[in-house]
Amino acid sequence: MTQRINYVQQSPELFKKFYEFSQALRECSIEQTTRDLVTLRASQMNGCAFCVDMHVKEAKIHGERDLRTHHVAIWRESTLFSPRERAALAWTEVLTRIPEDGVSDALFARVREQFTERELSDLTYTIMEINGWNRANVAFRTVPGSSDKAFGLDKANLS
Repeated sequence: MTQRINYVQQSPELFKKFYEFSQALRECSIEQTTRDLVTLRASQMNGCAFCVDMHVKEAKIHGERDLRTHHVAIWRESTLFSPRERAALAWTEVLTRIPEDGVSDALFARVREQFTERELSDLTYTIMEINGWNRANVAFRTVPGSSDKAFGLDKANLS
């Protein structure tokens, strides 16, 4: 599979702004471990090969255990995630594929038990961000691993 267009080159100013938004999220109230799980899960759901590849490598660099990375796809059945992480993954799934009837009060209440208002807002922005990247990379078939060196992902020692 070859990349269709290079959206970074075609829209450099928009890419720069969106990248700045992504960088700002590094300072949000959501811990890195949870952000890694969320970005990986949304990318899996969206079928974004580039982003799944990237977020597995990022998680590894951030010290995530391999087994937990493998279990993200089966988080409901896995015992490896905390209640807070499970709530974040549930929120990720509902916001990635918003149901016709919206987000239920029951799910909101369950997630709200684990996150402050600020944290839930920051988590929502994190999910918005990864879904945006997923859509661009799926649309234009960005090749997995093609930016490893630029993003320092070669340090994960996964190939």
